[in-house]
Amino acid sequence: MIDLSVQCGGLVLANPVMPASGTFGESMARVFDLDRLGALVTKTITPEFRHGNPQPRVAEVNGGMLCSIGIPSKGPEHYIAEILPAYAGARPPLVASISASTADGFAALAARLTVAGVSAIEANISCPNLEEDGRAFAMVARDTENVVARIRAATTLPVWAKLTPNVGDITEIARAAEAAGADALVVANALLGMAIDVQTFRPRLGNVMGGLTGPAVKPIILRMVYQCARAVSVPIVGCGGIANVDDAVEYLLAGATAVQVGTANFVRPAAMVDIIDALPAFLRRHGLSRVADLTGAVRVAEAADPQWPASEPLWQEADAVSSTAG
Repeated sequence: MIDLSVQCGGLVLANPVMPASGTFGESMARVFDLDRLGALVTKTITPEFRHGNPQPRVAEVNGGMLCSIGIPSKGPEHYIAEILPAYAGARPPLVASISASTADGFAALAARLTVAGVSAIEANISCPNLEEDGRAFAMVARDTENVVARIRAATTLPVWAKLTPNVGDITEIARAAEAAGADALVVANALLGMAIDVQTFRPRLGNVMGGLTGPAVKPIILRMVYQCARAVSVPIVGCGGIANVDDAVEYLLAGATAVQVGTANFVRPAAMVDIIDALPAFLRRHGLSRVADLTGAVRVAEAADPQWPASEPLWQEADAVSSTAG
């Protein structure tokens, strides 16, 4: 019997796979059964009505895409009246993603969404902090601890802090979020990037810069998950470039308890279900019965393989592979 269930940030999930905020909506119920997912993470909302950033908002690049959506939002009242009822019949726990420009705004929004139908709050603290000259909360440990503590005091629901990868040492931020009471960490949001149209000489995004997501970011975010897993004791949700079961397993091995799938949902709407369906076979091949046993199981001590033919330079092996391929 294969057990795909995990305990993550105050919630029990039937499996470790869920969408990343902003890449999923209730209309996905027309594509697959939403009850197949481990959790439902809804699009980020803000305290106030927001139109979002100027168009174009999305640009495809090698290995992923750049997005500068700007968090369009109709506010918490619309969310409670219209969005929550759309998920009322779904079994997976619903995680409400929130964003605000001040710590007070985060706290007030978390309090307002502490209602029936919401199982946890995902705090997108990767957004600009107007109280600190526009720097993202999660770029400064002090600001991270302050905003997470305010959210923690404002709600009885589990709090998941979504971190930004645009920092020098993410473990410092992770420790600050844990110290402030975060029940889990989502690692991580998008990498800041830019693209220019060489025919028009214009930036390819209306907001000039945006977040890079997709396969290109996976090695970077995977490294951050591994570092954070060794720095904190709360569960980690890995997020960045996951497109198939091997990607998801890499994140689990690095220390994640669960994963979020984002860009792949745009390319293949059933990507999350495909990953869930492939997990049991993966576990059987490796003699495992619980997906939770994969968390942190990377064999770091064996990275330097004593059986590696050290007397043979790498370039000789590369030449052999090249000649065989040719």
